[in-house]
Amino acid sequence: MTAAAFPKPRTDLKPNTAEFERLPYVKPTGFREYDARWLFPQEINLMGMQALGIGLATLMRERGVPVRIVTGHDYRSYSSSIKYALISGMLAGGAEVHDIGLALSPMAYFGQFALEVEGVAMVTASHNDNGWTGIKLGMARPLTFGPEDMSELKAIVLEGRFAPHEGGTYRFHGDIAARYIADLTDREPFTRKIKAVVACGNGTAGVFAPEVLAKLGVDVIPLNTDLDYNFPNHNPNPESLKMLHAVSNAVRLSGADVGLAFDGDGDRCGVVDNEGTEIFADKVGVMLARDISGLHKDAKFVVDVKSTGLFTTDPVLVKNGAHTAYWKTGHSYIKRYSHQTGALVGFEKSGHYFFNPPLGRGYDDGIVSGVAICDMLSRNPGKTMAELHRELPKTWQSPTMSPHCDDEKKYEVVDRVIAHFKAIADKGGEIAGQKIRDVITVNGIRLVLEDGTWGLVRASSNKPELVVVVESPTSEANMRAIFAEIDQHLATYPEIGEYNQKI
Repeated sequence: MTAAAFPKPRTDLKPNTAEFERLPYVKPTGFREYDARWLFPQEINLMGMQALGIGLATLMRERGVPVRIVTGHDYRSYSSSIKYALISGMLAGGAEVHDIGLALSPMAYFGQFALEVEGVAMVTASHNDNGWTGIKLGMARPLTFGPEDMSELKAIVLEGRFAPHEGGTYRFHGDIAARYIADLTDREPFTRKIKAVVACGNGTAGVFAPEVLAKLGVDVIPLNTDLDYNFPNHNPNPESLKMLHAVSNAVRLSGADVGLAFDGDGDRCGVVDNEGTEIFADKVGVMLARDISGLHKDAKFVVDVKSTGLFTTDPVLVKNGAHTAYWKTGHSYIKRYSHQTGALVGFEKSGHYFFNPPLGRGYDDGIVSGVAICDMLSRNPGKTMAELHRELPKTWQSPTMSPHCDDEKKYEVVDRVIAHFKAIADKGGEIAGQKIRDVITVNGIRLVLEDGTWGLVRASSNKPELVVVVESPTSEANMRAIFAEIDQHLATYPEIGEYNQKI
């Protein structure tokens, strides 16, 4: 089958119908800002994935990029079949396909470098609930798709604008996993003896993270590292309080020095200290930035708008001459902006960390983040993780809270939220009893009050949700007050539903 013979995808089919088996089906909302995510099969079928593969090959050829693509899949019951449908489409589009099998997203990114391949198409729904599928895409290592790339791919696929091309080839690389592990462990072991709970939520990282850390000398206490695509304990999501609570309990029971929680595709790492305290990933980022800026003069960092204000006010970072820029939330945005600005590391509150040369290759790898945390502990042999955490200035901070909002409505809703709060700021009004000091609209709206308390509302990039985060450097009461104000306003929108978690 050539790309020219492939039918134009439909956007209105239903499962368990003849047309659903005969024709490609792709729901348009699955093309998000920089990732592609669908419920399977309610929002995409296997022929739809074929269409996506042909579309990717077409886009790369139109951009003048050699059509060579690394692909892999995460550990879900349907991911392998989805990957092979994607592969059949890439082959029909004339791509040179390099299949690395079961993999983490960072392993696929590593494969781009190891195999000297331009493109990546990693089949994963990351931390999303079972039933979701998706693809992380790129065509210029170490970067992944941005909004322009995704918009163009969406147009090619939905319009059926497939360029016919012969000559697709397939090669399976069974050694990339071993090469990836060898690359991470080709260094001296940690100088400090570290006992760590390594939690993987029964996701794909369970195959790799314990082995890497053990080879570097960590005494690994495994937690839910056996693969089970039913995720029987909790979703592998280090932003989930359920996962963090499980890690906290395991740390207390085992007397571990640290707990490391990896997400479903291994590109994020959550942290629990030796006392069982769950440390949000942006605070861990401040701790790492302190450590790294002490070794690299005038270090530049990039962080997302969900992250703590300590990146600009922390006295140690100020003393070390560190410079931090806030940017749009999303692994593709932070990765790209860190690369463009020459930042040493990009930190995202969700736990995506991007270590650029000489610390890494620029892509997000949760295991690399876990190694960096252990290095920080090794460089501070007289201090526990809890003590390093307590050295940070105190702030009161919420977890990431996500009320439901349909993909078709969420951006328009956020535009109305922005207009509402900007109008208050423009008139010199108050929020939670304080004047508004600053309004940041690079990604949704981040309201900063007089005492540094802030609240954020934005649209999720990869789920039908909004994102709400609040923090105060002065008191828990002020943190709760700004959330109450934001929550009260969001409650006036019928388009906004229940939260996944709430303070």
